Amino acid sequence: MKKSIQFQLSFMMFLEFFIWGAWFVTLGTFMGNNLSATGAETGMAYSTQSWGAIIAPFIIGLIADRFFNAEKILGVLHIIGAILMYMMFQANDFTTFYPYVLGYMIAYMPTLALVNSVAFKQMKDPAKEFSFIRVWGTIGWILAGLLISYYFHWDSKENAAAGMLQNTFLMTAIVSIILGVFSFFLPKTPPSISKEDTVTISSILGLDALKLLKDRNFLVFFISSVLICIPLAFYYQNANPFLSEIGVENPTGKMTIGQVSEVVFMLLLPFFFKKFGFKKTILVGMLAWVLRYVLFAYGNSGELGFMLITGIALHGICYDFFFVSGQIYTDSKAGDKVKSAAQGLITLATYGIGMLVGFWVAGKIVDANILADASHGWQDVWLFPALFAAGVFVIFALLFKDEKVEYKE
Repeated sequence: MKKSIQFQLSFMMFLEFFIWGAWFVTLGTFMGNNLSATGAETGMAYSTQSWGAIIAPFIIGLIADRFFNAEKILGVLHIIGAILMYMMFQANDFTTFYPYVLGYMIAYMPTLALVNSVAFKQMKDPAKEFSFIRVWGTIGWILAGLLISYYFHWDSKENAAAGMLQNTFLMTAIVSIILGVFSFFLPKTPPSISKEDTVTISSILGLDALKLLKDRNFLVFFISSVLICIPLAFYYQNANPFLSEIGVENPTGKMTIGQVSEVVFMLLLPFFFKKFGFKKTILVGMLAWVLRYVLFAYGNSGELGFMLITGIALHGICYDFFFVSGQIYTDSKAGDKVKSAAQGLITLATYGIGMLVGFWVAGKIVDANILADASHGWQDVWLFPALFAAGVFVIFALLFKDEKVEYKE
């Protein structure tokens, strides 16, 4: 790959995930401070990610893969996203805000597949080359969090209370415009499917892989994947408001430790996977969810602050050991014929259905634990996903029969 193309793809990934990290992490805190939103309303806003994940395959399968170059659709969607972000920046109540965030996520979620399509098209050996491109996305997410906390200080207790987190949407709108325009200069990525080819709803949603559910082990894994997304939603939705409310300084910047951890444990995953096997790797990932939420439940911003930092740092194990291992397992069970369909089905089930339910449950649990002074009983909030994850751990440990799964890059 030419250095110029490598730079283009790296910059594309950097901006793609900078955009997501620049507003999504602090959304819950913004909604509480600026829009006086309830937990249920915050859950509705976060669930737009799930609706975007459900709708994205249709945009990719019916339009992007058949009629237009991926880089052009990427550009158009980010420009549309910039406009919607600016409208979110101006909104001052939940009723006005919600349609814009829903529209934005429907536009943004397809771009996650589009940036991969553009990158893969330029690679001779994706297994070796992709990680060096994709890591710039993680760097982008990290930088967004560091800027919010340590440069702009928008998430400090005083500034957040004064509504300064509203500026995250303006920053995201500006960067979205930059990526939107830049996308038109990316390497050409023509449609991968002929206009004449028949595209079915079942192929778009990965339903062709439903036959894999006849395999008991895959069924147990599939159900566990959906269920574990419920405690996952608690982290995305509540971690930043929780840290802000209990007085942790620079909460958004500290949460980037999770992304650093993700990179570290991604490097350790092959060793762990090969030494201990798939089942033990998945179980360690699940156990990390339980431990993380127990640490959040009993930690504080004072002497026990290390418990919160440890909980954030466990993100790498929580995510990589479960979801990345799960992708490898899905590939091994599906085989070449339905590999793409199987991954699509898992994505739909987890980021779509699982997290949709998770955000709803998280909103209800937060609302049920509001105290007289309008703060929250966070210990009870966090113990719910801890116990839930423990339940999923037990189900998987008892029902999944260990089998040999080869680690593939």
